[in-house]
Amino acid sequence: MRAVYLDHAATTPVDPRVRRAMEPYLKTEYGNPSSLHRWGRRARMAIDAARETVAAALNADPAEICFVSSGTESCNLAIIGCALKAPPHRRHILVSAVEHHCVLHAAEWLVPLGYTVEHIPVDRYGQVDPDAVRARIRDETWLVSIMHANNEIGTLQPVEAIARICKERGVWFHVDAVQTFGLLPVDVEVIGCDLLSVSAHKVYGPKGVGALYVRAMTPLQPLMVGGGQERDRRAGTENVAGIVGFAEAVKLAQGMLPTEAERQTALRDEFIRAVLQAVPDASLTGHPTERLPGNAHFRFAGVPSDSLLIALDRAGIAASSGAACSAGSLEPSHVLLALGWDETAAQEGVRFTLGRDTTWDDLAYTVEVLRQEVARIRATRSPARPTAGGRAVSQKTPLR
Repeated sequence: MRAVYLDHAATTPVDPRVRRAMEPYLKTEYGNPSSLHRWGRRARMAIDAARETVAAALNADPAEICFVSSGTESCNLAIIGCALKAPPHRRHILVSAVEHHCVLHAAEWLVPLGYTVEHIPVDRYGQVDPDAVRARIRDETWLVSIMHANNEIGTLQPVEAIARICKERGVWFHVDAVQTFGLLPVDVEVIGCDLLSVSAHKVYGPKGVGALYVRAMTPLQPLMVGGGQERDRRAGTENVAGIVGFAEAVKLAQGMLPTEAERQTALRDEFIRAVLQAVPDASLTGHPTERLPGNAHFRFAGVPSDSLLIALDRAGIAASSGAACSAGSLEPSHVLLALGWDETAAQEGVRFTLGRDTTWDDLAYTVEVLRQEVARIRATRSPARPTAGGRAVSQKTPLR
């Protein structure tokens, strides 16, 4: 059976060069980086070198990089860790309605502690209006968190403009850049954020490692205690092999900028055109141009996403209906609901995300399978199926 992997937003395969860089630290270089002997010192030097690599890619100082276990932990540490440093009269937090659950749930975790969390709405493309942020910041606001790009529909956010507003108002600003780092330029000085989250397994590195950029003087309460690792920001023996692999993946990704993004963008645009032409009542979700290079998210009216994903899997195609950590949930996508979709429509979205090995042959095969399977699933359901024209906000937008 043909195998076509189009779920790179969920995770990417480990690059063989990354695996080779990690291997010594799984075999012979096994020292604890906090130990003073030569084994420990070599492990510490490897972490220091990796920190410099990640920092350089973000245009940050190495001292501002804190290694953690994942993008989720990075966002949790940013949201909860910064919030716990807020004075009692500044416990208001703003997050967009389309954030990843690791941000939304972290913010909700603070509510019983006396914090107020407000969700910033988005437009029909899933974008936050900077003026909407400005209008909601008040004297009590301590922290704003807006993702660089949405993990489901791929829409890019105007984080630079939002950062300027936060700085003007004296509010800390966190950016979840897990989906953009390694594919698009992510420069903390250009963005102007105080905190920024990244992850290794989205950039062909290993699972189980991520990083949080913490601008100097940004208040942060550690959530993991019991040791002084990571400059007292995250206790626990560092994942040396994972951190080394992360750095190697970052080096490789930086070397591919911007050619890989351009390649994926061209493939993505052709794929979108082909799907909209081949499948009746298919509509593109998210911003038509301001989106991740490899993201193509569609609604196929009248076709539940779980039924279509099973059919695609039988044909050897991997896709998803949204965040991988929400797979199996019977709840409609909170991202699609935030766009104004009703619950039925919000359960009809399917995400395809391209990667370095994706070819046009893979996508052409996927288009043909979609054409057949969407028609088959619709034929098995009520003949009075809903059409794309009957929904409020999902759009078939010509690409520009």
